[in-house]
Amino acid sequence: MEPLVRRHNPWWSGESDPVVERWRRASVKWIPEWIKEVSLEPFSLNFVIGPRQVGKTTGLRLLIHRLLEDRSPYQLFYFNCDFTADMEHLRRVLDLYLSVKRAHGLSECFIFLDEVGSTAGWWRVIKGYIDLGALDDCVLTLAGSSTLRLKGEVELFPGRRGKGTDVKALPLTFKEFAEVHGVKIPLSGNLERDIAEAKLYQDKLEDLFKQYLKLGGFPLSINRDERAPEYLLLALEGELLRLGKSPQIAKAIISSIMRKAPSPLSYSAIAKDIGVSYKTVEDYIQTLRKLFLLEIAYHKEGKRILWRKEKKIFFLDPFIANTLAEWAGEAPLQASIYEWVTQAHLHRKYGEVYYYRNAYEIDCIARNLKIEVKAGKPHRKYPKNTITLTQEDIPPFLYALNT
Repeated sequence: MEPLVRRHNPWWSGESDPVVERWRRASVKWIPEWIKEVSLEPFSLNFVIGPRQVGKTTGLRLLIHRLLEDRSPYQLFYFNCDFTADMEHLRRVLDLYLSVKRAHGLSECFIFLDEVGSTAGWWRVIKGYIDLGALDDCVLTLAGSSTLRLKGEVELFPGRRGKGTDVKALPLTFKEFAEVHGVKIPLSGNLERDIAEAKLYQDKLEDLFKQYLKLGGFPLSINRDERAPEYLLLALEGELLRLGKSPQIAKAIISSIMRKAPSPLSYSAIAKDIGVSYKTVEDYIQTLRKLFLLEIAYHKEGKRILWRKEKKIFFLDPFIANTLAEWAGEAPLQASIYEWVTQAHLHRKYGEVYYYRNAYEIDCIARNLKIEVKAGKPHRKYPKNTITLTQEDIPPFLYALNT
């Protein structure tokens, strides 16, 4: 076990980190903003959660690389729990590191456990060490895919988090995508003024938006790795199987959503389309939400949210939408893609997005914003104070949202 632990921590031997070196060789690279949200003050129990392939491991290794600038290498411990067979194995790994820490006379330490959800019952081990006080002088950061949210394991540590934080590692937004490609526009925080400012860069933003609609915000896809879709689908199928879900039913549901988009739809309509119960559809859609693949815009009238009415279901990233469309054998309407990317950005900014449909329709309602995505649709009537977005309007609007 010791050689495996040492291979996970090459800085103990003065060697370079292969993950950081691979990051350095990438054509397009960035230091993820989310690593700034990780608490580094003992005692902290942090959770970093996000979809597979989003760059959680690279982000953690870049954080370790930064911490190494003024700390002993043995204060920093990383382990990928995909390599632990069970709880006992995880316990032995932690015991080994704590003995190394003691041997070097260290107090404060930083422990990073990646893909912690791969080890069944991991939370029992971590809880036990916390309750024993063995980690009082440590910062413990646990990273995992969205299944941690699905199983509710993050909520199993009441009163045991210290100064820890919950961190979401998500794909790049369009603004972030533009910035890593060199377009940095000064923003004031006033949306109307910032849209006008962004429009001064219209040609560059339109060109980058075309790329963004193909590549999305995942590191491998942005670097045009041909294996990126395959890796995303393998990760998705693995997650579904671990949760006892059928990838075929998930594929059928995604196919039905894409065929009906951008129209609102009900769980019953999808169920009828693919021959399962509406309860099954609801269950799978909630699973796909917690896997950070899609979200729901509920119908809103005034201040009332009509939970039972038809919903608008949208995908959270263009690369996710493109990969799932290929998997499901569908070709979504261009109007759907424009609407999805707008809804996804509003959801990232405000944490919620709704729609309204009666004599007229409002595609997106978020806080005090009412937005109609006109791109790819016939002309309709819109109520007053509605921002209407043509195809050319979408890139500067998304940039100005500052998500």
